[in-house]
Amino acid sequence: MRAIADLDDHEGSVSLNGVEQKNITAHEWRQRVALLSAETCWWLDTVGEHFQQFSEEDAGLLGFKNNVANWQVSRLSSGEKQRLGLLRLLENEPDVLLLDEPTANLDYKNTLEFEKFVTKYVDERPACAIWVSHDIDQLKRISQQQYEIKNGNLYSEQAEV
Repeated sequence: MRAIADLDDHEGSVSLNGVEQKNITAHEWRQRVALLSAETCWWLDTVGEHFQQFSEEDAGLLGFKNNVANWQVSRLSSGEKQRLGLLRLLENEPDVLLLDEPTANLDYKNTLEFEKFVTKYVDERPACAIWVSHDIDQLKRISQQQYEIKNGNLYSEQAEV
């Protein structure tokens, strides 16, 4: 996932809409192909400082009450950081979401809200999501295709890829 997001060196090639990653500036690639890891990083004091334009409406869809933009980051739970990290990720309206165990720190209710939010985002745009999870039930709920890496090989539900 980090290699696809252009955060780690790799020997392969990745393309988006027929254009190879190496032919797009790193800044533009990272706006169009966005990674949300299992733990998000926060560097400023309040939530709102991490956004160009914070959407209370979108935050509400993820279970937050009003004024979350004024909350102190240091007081956020890991699950709150993860849900807000998704909002921050989507601010650039990426074409590809790379989601690495994005709901690992969420309870079931918040997991379902998170899944619904991502599904809506992908459905309303020409976007896709690559979602890595150990939760098979979750993958069945949110995905059209599922793959498994086993012993270094990639398998779909039908056959080895």
